[in-house]
Amino acid sequence: MGIVDEDIARVRDSTDMVGLISQRVALRKVGRRWTGLCPFHNEKSPSFSVNAEEGFYHCFGCKASGDAITFVRELDGLDFVGAVEFLAGKCGVTLNYTDKNEGESRKRKNRLVESVAEAVEFYHQRLLKAPDGGPARAYLKSRGYDGDLVREYKLGWAPDDWDILSRKLKLNAEDLKAAGLGFVNRRNKQQDFFRARLLFPIFDVNGDPIAFGGRKLPDTEGPKYRNTSDECVLYSKSRVLYGLDKSKSNMVAADEAIVCEGYTDVIGFAEAGLPRAVATCGTALTEEHFKVLKRFAKRVVLAFDADDAGQNAAERFYEWEQAYEIDVAVAALPEGVDPAELARNDPEALAESVANAKPFLGFRVDRALDRGDLRTPEGRARAAETAVELVQAHPSVLVRDQYLMAIADRCRVDVDQLRNRQISPVQRSAPAPAVGAAASSIRFDSTEDQVLRLLLHDRETLATQLDPVLFESALHREALHAILATSSVHEAVALGDPDVGDLIGALVVGELNEDGHDLVARLVDRASGRVLKVMMVEARQSADPASYGETIAWLKLQIQDLRDSETTYAAVGNLLPWLIEHGEGRV
Repeated sequence: MGIVDEDIARVRDSTDMVGLISQRVALRKVGRRWTGLCPFHNEKSPSFSVNAEEGFYHCFGCKASGDAITFVRELDGLDFVGAVEFLAGKCGVTLNYTDKNEGESRKRKNRLVESVAEAVEFYHQRLLKAPDGGPARAYLKSRGYDGDLVREYKLGWAPDDWDILSRKLKLNAEDLKAAGLGFVNRRNKQQDFFRARLLFPIFDVNGDPIAFGGRKLPDTEGPKYRNTSDECVLYSKSRVLYGLDKSKSNMVAADEAIVCEGYTDVIGFAEAGLPRAVATCGTALTEEHFKVLKRFAKRVVLAFDADDAGQNAAERFYEWEQAYEIDVAVAALPEGVDPAELARNDPEALAESVANAKPFLGFRVDRALDRGDLRTPEGRARAAETAVELVQAHPSVLVRDQYLMAIADRCRVDVDQLRNRQISPVQRSAPAPAVGAAASSIRFDSTEDQVLRLLLHDRETLATQLDPVLFESALHREALHAILATSSVHEAVALGDPDVGDLIGALVVGELNEDGHDLVARLVDRASGRVLKVMMVEARQSADPASYGETIAWLKLQIQDLRDSETTYAAVGNLLPWLIEHGEGRV
């Protein structure tokens, strides 16, 4: 399923490349070409060139190249269909799809977006002009929001009325609910979803309105926030980040994203000169959010209480850091002060907190030690024990050891005592190993462990999807060979050397808790990343680096598709045979 080839060609031909790229890059005409600073890497001298006639761009510095569709995909993180649709909307091309149902589905989605856009404007005008919006205007003024700011973020007011929006939109009941704007009540009447709420419209990465966050005014009844239901067609809170449509360009330029908790925090960061903040919409930071942020920046600064987040998410954060090659840091905000408040009262302090953000684990360790009583031996011992427990969650032995040395210095204890007390994540989460198992060769927290464990329980599903090229660990490659070459666990244990047998024996008794397709996708992602790095080095060292350009560009786009939940499995189907053919010796 997709867009018919003729329409894709019409979009390419109809797109003004210079106009499109000029929205992101200051271009200057030199002869028949246009040049400017490359948006894909930092440079001081322009090496980025655009051929308007051919509809193609190329950077002589980083070798980025492609057409209008590639440009939008690379900078905005869209999949192929999304990029074509975005450009088609700009140049007025009507698209036809290879599957009729897909075309109808997208038409309906466009209708729902238009309905939400109409609701955004309706609520916005109510806030600006209606008498009943007076208390909301007064509240915003007290928080330092002037008319320009209200207009920039299209803030709105949902009046205390049962069905004023529903009557205006005249949607059928199904579309009203699908758009997240209303529902049918017990009297079989359409009713508005938002009432007596200050509304923050939520836009997707392309700038299309898809949802609302509704805040009650002070001293009124009800929960503080009410957001669009996660069940509607357009909106998924586990993937959407408020403010991304406005902040993405600055994220790319700074190679940094700031993540906070509230809508007003995002606005506060922008007003303080840091327009690269986004907020989760009433949910914890998820892996889907990390996949989105990876498209725009390699550093993620958390601007909320990392202790609270870290209680349950630390190990996941470390896994996501490794999987998506993102560095997670924490801005040291004053306790009890949110970014919106700090932006109003001390914007320089807010900027400084981001500039001096500490690595996630470092922040948590320092916080634990700062809260301890380091004046007495007993206090130092308790603080050291608390900090060591935090360090244990990190998967890297080298990282753990560096923090142990820092803890030992501050608490005035022997670092070897801390090393001896440390329990690795493997030991904490693993079941008791089989008799004779070599503890040094068994790891229970890796994706490679999990996929082999699942393979032991369900050979038919995974056997055709796995290849040694996907595994970084030589031990796991040998274990894979042993499992695939035999018909039982006992035979597999007997086939390999003792370490392989120990690993298989320990894995087979573990619990299964992940989907096999997701695990394979994760392995393909990591293997592709390893091959990509090697190929980029090969290209730099080659006498003909341009010969690598097309393959590297294809590989980057496939990896991007792999990390988009809508195109993950298609990307696995493309990458796996390619890795088997080209990855050997590069992983």
